Amino acid sequence: MFEGSFVAIVTPFNTDGSLDEGKLQELVEFQIQNGTHGIVPCGTTGESPTLTHDEHDRVVESTVTAVDNRAQVIAGAGSNSTAEALRLVKHAKSVGADGALVITPYYNKPTQNGLYAHFMHIADQVDIPIVIYNVPSRTGTDLQTETLAKLARHENIVGLKEATGQLSRASEAVNACDDHFAVLSGDDVNTLPILSVGGKGVISVLANVAPKPVADMCNAFQVGDLKRAQQIHHQTMKLSLDLFIDTNPIPVKTALQMMGKLNGHMRLPLAPMSKDDYRVLEATMKSTDLNLL
Repeated sequence: MFEGSFVAIVTPFNTDGSLDEGKLQELVEFQIQNGTHGIVPCGTTGESPTLTHDEHDRVVESTVTAVDNRAQVIAGAGSNSTAEALRLVKHAKSVGADGALVITPYYNKPTQNGLYAHFMHIADQVDIPIVIYNVPSRTGTDLQTETLAKLARHENIVGLKEATGQLSRASEAVNACDDHFAVLSGDDVNTLPILSVGGKGVISVLANVAPKPVADMCNAFQVGDLKRAQQIHHQTMKLSLDLFIDTNPIPVKTALQMMGKLNGHMRLPLAPMSKDDYRVLEATMKSTDLNLL
């Protein structure tokens, strides 16, 4: 159902801190014109923790409208409150999103039984494809493979954004779930390795600035052109790493500012990069072919 390059798109803000929906539409168009298979608004890269409920809804709605059925939309719809996550997933369904990305509840650190109940409650209530997002470094909670395998039996739970940073976990997820379950990389540096063990694609930060290479790498792998996929992987490796030289999405918003596509504005508590990190990222941006034609 979900395969290829899905961009975890940034949320543009005006200098006064308000949403810039016009710029969001421009960024969506940039993605589609460069072959991105899907757009994921309101994720970590979209600064979802600082969006109001109304803003969150509006970003999802604007993205669906801008995409206009030319790609898939997986709406960020997670919360540490099951009731709030359910509301967000219902909204994603109501505005025409193709799926919902639901993160493991953060801060309150539920048990595996609690995680199972959380996702099952949502999947039972809303008939929309759900991709579970597991990123223990941010949430303090790790969805174990045994729990994932049980959840994957639900017809509405169709995929996993794997962001534990442990490649073995991607293999475990692929082995534990059936062929229709999509394991998607949550770390750009691991996309090709995860594809090689049966993953279906990536929810990418890198694709914000280099949409064509990420889409081309996924396409090349799918048609069996491993040499081409490896070439793109190695050519973009340094940039993939440097986009995490500081807390995401600080570097990627800064990179888009360097490209003239964004003003770089972020909401507190995120703050601008240090001068030293800026220089490192700038040098990497200049040395990386963002088109790889």
